Amino acid sequence: MTDKHLSTQFDAELSGICSRVLEMGGLVESQVSKAVLSLTQFDGDIATQVLRDEERVNRLEVEIDGDLSGIIALRQPTARDLRLLIAISRIIANLERVGDEAARTARVVQRLLAIGLPTRLRLPVHDLQFESELATEQLRKALDSFARLDPVAALEVIKHDQQVDQEFDGLMRKLITYMMEDPRTISSCIDLVFVAKAVERVGDHAKNLAEAIIYIVKGTDVRHSPMATLEDVIR
Repeated sequence: MTDKHLSTQFDAELSGICSRVLEMGGLVESQVSKAVLSLTQFDGDIATQVLRDEERVNRLEVEIDGDLSGIIALRQPTARDLRLLIAISRIIANLERVGDEAARTARVVQRLLAIGLPTRLRLPVHDLQFESELATEQLRKALDSFARLDPVAALEVIKHDQQVDQEFDGLMRKLITYMMEDPRTISSCIDLVFVAKAVERVGDHAKNLAEAIIYIVKGTDVRHSPMATLEDVIR
């Protein structure tokens, strides 16, 4: 077998893995959107779909991880190819955790429906929807930057991470106000706190994806680095 043939086959294997990562990313992005939709509409059927999708996400993670191990063992990649494989391992781990956060939200919805959440209680569920839209947009941009291996776009994701954090902080203040004004909302508001935190973590995972993309392209691990360092690396 010629070296050229081996190289072509290796490229095809890498391309296949990247496509499956994007498939996994699209699935978890949909999970988050559905999970928050199930909360805003108190729809148990949508929550069940989210939990069903969790099984697919977990299966994809295991399959991709197995493919990565096989490529490393058989192809012994070096330099950028090896960085790509290492980064993909980080990326799918973060995507799986995004799926976990969506599933956690879906379980909250199921619990609220099971105890008969009083619909007369005024709760800021639509504020959660806005936070979710910010977080899923961050995730979408991170996946797009992975598809194009664009470190500049990845840097923009990192720069906008604080928007999700700020929305989370604002929602926390609002939930505290609700609980102070109407003690009947305390139990439900605590559930919403956990959901809001889950959504905020989706934004954190999107940031982690962006850092992995910079690592692929630039060969520098920028985790826990200040913004000035990140900008220097991108230049």
